[in-house]
Amino acid sequence: MTHATLCADKAVVQLTFSDGATGTYPFLWLRDNDPAGFHPDTKERVADLTAIPLDIRVTEALIEDSDLSLTWEDETATRYSLDWLAAHRPGHRLVDPAKTGVTTWRADMVADAVPRLHAADVLASDAALRDWLMATQRSGLSVIDGLPDDREAGIDVAKRIGFLRETNFGVTFEVKSKPNPNNLAYTPIALPLHTDLTNQELPPGFQFLHCLANEATGGGSLFSDGFAVAEDLRTQDPEAFELLSTISAPFRFQDGEYDIRSRKKVITLDEDGALKEICFNAHIASILDIDPDLMPQYYRAYRTFMQMSRDPAYLVTFKLQAGEMVIFDNRRVLHGREAFDPNTGYRHLRGCYVDRGEFESRLRVLAR
Repeated sequence: MTHATLCADKAVVQLTFSDGATGTYPFLWLRDNDPAGFHPDTKERVADLTAIPLDIRVTEALIEDSDLSLTWEDETATRYSLDWLAAHRPGHRLVDPAKTGVTTWRADMVADAVPRLHAADVLASDAALRDWLMATQRSGLSVIDGLPDDREAGIDVAKRIGFLRETNFGVTFEVKSKPNPNNLAYTPIALPLHTDLTNQELPPGFQFLHCLANEATGGGSLFSDGFAVAEDLRTQDPEAFELLSTISAPFRFQDGEYDIRSRKKVITLDEDGALKEICFNAHIASILDIDPDLMPQYYRAYRTFMQMSRDPAYLVTFKLQAGEMVIFDNRRVLHGREAFDPNTGYRHLRGCYVDRGEFESRLRVLAR
């Protein structure tokens, strides 16, 4: 059974659970998380932290059935589920079903190894939807096939996750050659490997590209796992990795209606030093404005990352067919396109974005 120990000198309650796990719970943390301090419907906090004395004291701690029962110095009594306390031990991060882990890949991720699911299954089954989301998050790349010849078919799959992200290109966008383009994607020339919209304050999360037609000669899709490149760069060239993960560079998109700018590090790490995102887009890189003394080292690091991402050792290439849709984490996987000849056939992809927050939210809800 679970045992509770009141440690007044340290202002904590210590619990030893039946499985041997232990938890240390500060008095202030316990009072701040009194179940009565949350709205029963919205689950939001309604209690005011400033109304709780910083030196609040517990006078009695007992295990009663499956709860921890506390009596406070102001004679207030509170109860906490032991299961809840076991899941919320201070110093231990809450298990998050949206964090499925990352599996980096290189050229060993041949086209046939890319996770692939059927559109009808994802649309009809929450279990298939969850399998697809988990596989996509782990690898950063997947394909949905079996989409009908309908411009909205790919959008319907994306909306199974959540809201679409609107940008200056709209809620959806058409990737095809057209007159007076404001983006290289709308031309037939080769599109270098990049992540989209690094000029935005927050670049979009997952990108969806539904192939409606791909009859032209050329036009193959290119993908490179930016996390794999960054991992290898950290090992092989620590100085370059340090520069790209600590110095931000300017990015800019401009046309007749917009001038959107932001600074980004090519490699962003979380507080634990793990890879969090890649922002790399050479064709909307603005004028580099860092200290001139740093420019030689920075340019070398930047070019090294660019060259590595293009190395066949990291590349996966395949040509999308009508009825297929590729999905990838835009803040991890670099994508590009081979040049195509519009005189040899029609090529048309329809795209949209779903942010990482929506993607992770759907995973959590499906895990309930």
